[in-house]
Amino acid sequence: MSESARQTVGIVGLGYVGLPLAGAFEAAGHRVVGFDIDSAKPQKLARADSYLPHLGQSLFDRLASSDRFRATCEEADLAECDAILVCVPTPVDVDRQPNLNFVRTTFEMIRRVHAPGCLVVLESTTWPGTTREVCLPILCRGGRTLGEDFFLAFAPEREDPGREEPMRSVPRLVGGLDEASQGRAVALYEQVCDAVVSVSSAEVAEAAKLLENTYRAVNIALVNEYKMILEQMGIDIHEVVDAAATKPFGFSRFDPGPGLGGHCIPVDPWYFAWAANRAGHPSRFVELAGEINAQMPKHAVNAVVSILAEDRVDIQGASVLILGVAYKKNVGDVRETPAAPIVEDLRGQGATVMYHDPLVPEFPKMRRFDVGLSSVPLTETLLRQVDAVLIVADHDLIDFDLVAEHASRVVDTRCALSPGDVKGTYRRA
Repeated sequence: MSESARQTVGIVGLGYVGLPLAGAFEAAGHRVVGFDIDSAKPQKLARADSYLPHLGQSLFDRLASSDRFRATCEEADLAECDAILVCVPTPVDVDRQPNLNFVRTTFEMIRRVHAPGCLVVLESTTWPGTTREVCLPILCRGGRTLGEDFFLAFAPEREDPGREEPMRSVPRLVGGLDEASQGRAVALYEQVCDAVVSVSSAEVAEAAKLLENTYRAVNIALVNEYKMILEQMGIDIHEVVDAAATKPFGFSRFDPGPGLGGHCIPVDPWYFAWAANRAGHPSRFVELAGEINAQMPKHAVNAVVSILAEDRVDIQGASVLILGVAYKKNVGDVRETPAAPIVEDLRGQGATVMYHDPLVPEFPKMRRFDVGLSSVPLTETLLRQVDAVLIVADHDLIDFDLVAEHASRVVDTRCALSPGDVKGTYRRA
């Protein structure tokens, strides 16, 4: 890449979305300024100290040794950037209402420091209209003009932690707020994506991202409800899904589980539901799916209570070992994990709870939960001592053969084991 073609790209938020993005632009030959309010991240990146193991140590090694990348907590460092990409959380509050505080705070910061003519792109998933109604007015303060003083677009992230497919191969949606912003954003993402899909507006891109994640949420809710109904009929939902998936058309496979987790799927449908209510057309289907998925941690706990009761063991005073507290297989991510409400529920009923997860050595404090536990070693002695084992995440690093051999009671929410393999009492939930 020629020096004239090389840009300085700012990435705000060096987490699961922003860090791979920073790595992609650095690899493409651009200078990258990574910004995060967490001072520990720039320090760890300078030492090549991995804080996201699923990304691989090689990314951290490359960024630490690169003269094109630097991480910072100083907002003034973003002033040198030709483009600033925003990858900050967009959670919901306790009432499941959108919380855009991180977005607003970030755009206020960008307004203070951005260079003239800077392209600003929001990647965080949000409701249709956010870029135009929330972000644009902030950048326009002080008499600044879109298309002259700055450019603005929405290009939703499509990260899937744990998925090996590289970011470059995943098509990127881009919706600009004007023609000039669209052209600049498309040209930028073409540097790191093989396919850039230009849509007519930021609102289309915002709505498309919500549809992608709502599609998953409602289909998972469907199989979760099927699971609860089929259990009453004595039918194994996993065998049913396997059978249905043999149809080569008209069926997409979704598997049941203990509840949704991660930064998108449990949250984004509520953004759409909020937008639908604002538009005067409540999304009953989406909200119902959210309610069903929210029931699943309780369903897993009830299965533990039931398997203990069969042997006249009361949940109060019982010991329960949870295997895997991450929200999905082979990833150390506990954001919105169903393990957190499961622990809280079991403790509330008087159980002693432990967990084993080689990818989550310490359970971090969360917005709504403070589990306060550390991973314990998985041993034959421990498995024999606990009253029940609950499988929440089926990591490859967990020795399920040991579990099958020595656990007295197993509740499996991930179909990690087969009934014939378990010497103790086994139940899927």
